[in-house]
Amino acid sequence: MSHRELYCDVCEGVAPFEAPPCVDDHGTDCPELICTGCGAAVVIATFTVPVTRLAERRRPQPTRRHAA
Repeated sequence: MSHRELYCDVCEGVAPFEAPPCVDDHGTDCPELICTGCGAAVVIATFTVPVTRLAERRRPQPTRRHAA
């Protein structure tokens, strides 16, 4: 089991969290954690967005025309 100290909303303070036995074979990297003080569960989710996809989403800036 993996132990981490995180803020617990139920305990209203920093408390040790541990990963329960993971049935999805995540091992120590399991995103599910349980507060050892009160039993509240949290899921840690991380994700990355490729920079190229962000550039594709940007709207092109309109060209400004100047009077002659």
